[in-house]
Amino acid sequence: MRGILAAGVAAAVVLTSGGAADAAAYPKYETPKIFGTTFQADPKHDFTKGIHSRRNGILRGWITHVRGGTAEYVPIRWKKGKHTQGNFVGPREGHVGAYASPIAKNVVFLSAYGCKATMSNLTVSRKTGLGAKKCPRAALIKRHGTNAHPSLITVYKGRIVKVQEIYIP
Repeated sequence: MRGILAAGVAAAVVLTSGGAADAAAYPKYETPKIFGTTFQADPKHDFTKGIHSRRNGILRGWITHVRGGTAEYVPIRWKKGKHTQGNFVGPREGHVGAYASPIAKNVVFLSAYGCKATMSNLTVSRKTGLGAKKCPRAALIKRHGTNAHPSLITVYKGRIVKVQEIYIP
């Protein structure tokens, strides 16, 4: 009887922790400086072989285009302003430095502005300035497919597995 009870408890734990297993399915990578003033280098990436996925890790960047579940994205950097705090900028026009990766079906999208298209709710961690509200994959594709939003983009095994928006006041 105890064996059956223990097996039942173990099965319940496995069933309830399914979401956590998906979220922890990739290693923890070093997070880049959120407001870094240089583009993140990728010395092992061969840009002469066409646009393809970035190596495993976290890129401070923004998604420039989404088509058929594949996102194109570029690195960004913080440019200090003379009259304002500054803003994020991408590579100059014509720069060869874009990536393309499929968006994982179970992607973790942490929004800084809520899940609705109006982006009227602030859902930011006050501690980090990063998005804290988990939203569906469809919201990610709809929002980032039309407008570039600064984000931390996590790539694992050639797929985008996490996108966390950076809040800019």
